[in-house]
Amino acid sequence: MSNAVSGLPVGRGLLYLIITGAAWGTAGAAASLVYRASDMGAFGLSFWRCAIGLVLLLAGRMLRPRIRPAVAEPLRRRVAKAVTTGLGLAVFQTSYFAAVGVTGLAVATVVTLGAGPVLIALGARLVLGERLGRGGVLAVAGALAGLVVLTLGGSQASVRPAGVFLALVSAAGYCVMTLLTRRWGRDGGVDASDTTLWAFAVTGLAVLPLAVHEGLLPHTAHPARLLWLVVYIAAVPTALAYALYFAGAAVVRSATVSVIMLLEPVTAAVLAVALLGEHLTAATLTGTLLMLGAVGGLAVDEARGGGRRDPVPTTS
Repeated sequence: MSNAVSGLPVGRGLLYLIITGAAWGTAGAAASLVYRASDMGAFGLSFWRCAIGLVLLLAGRMLRPRIRPAVAEPLRRRVAKAVTTGLGLAVFQTSYFAAVGVTGLAVATVVTLGAGPVLIALGARLVLGERLGRGGVLAVAGALAGLVVLTLGGSQASVRPAGVFLALVSAAGYCVMTLLTRRWGRDGGVDASDTTLWAFAVTGLAVLPLAVHEGLLPHTAHPARLLWLVVYIAAVPTALAYALYFAGAAVVRSATVSVIMLLEPVTAAVLAVALLGEHLTAATLTGTLLMLGAVGGLAVDEARGGGRRDPVPTTS
């Protein structure tokens, strides 16, 4: 099944989102290592992530032929998309990194990605007229239950109100970014590469003053390790992942997008066991299976054409 507006098959959009979720699962852990190796803060990391990611995307764009859309999109609309998407991205990733620094990776992840599907499901119903359906509601509930079990079951994580608030702000930014991308994908004129490039540019400019105030150049006793970590964050969970995310989110239901992105904590749990020597507890296994089952169920339903929506007025 293909999306008539963008031309991207829904099945490929689902694959893009699955890759994105797995890549995002490594960002929080890498950010924690950056904080341990230096005094870099959330705004500085967010700026360098976008700045280096933008350079990588521009280099990649030069290597492929430029495809011009059949109908040119008005400049005013392109600017509005760039600003709103960039600000949403700035709020999403900067608040998340800040939450990780305040209350830890586990709590920041469970609050951000736990609140995200709820906000997006409500927003998609109210703004886009998308019906999740009974099966979708059960899948979201199962995914949220798995997320809670995975990240909090048997852990000694300390919950700090300031960190929880930052994580909720991050979830709100993620919600706005996802709903807008989906609406633009339905209305037409979406170019995933343009969206990603301009979003990174706006995000970098938005956080630059705060990054300068916080300290743009960090102090570290391990410069090579810090450089490798920052470049990795900019390349894999940023340049690659966001390019795939904006393409996939334009053709897949918003609520489905939010649940597939729950692959992020699943990936983090697998990495913790495989690379960091953590034990595979019953809570980890149960939470992972619940979330993978929810993601798989929604992906199959989406590929079969589930989740019909009510007609809603669109703008040109």
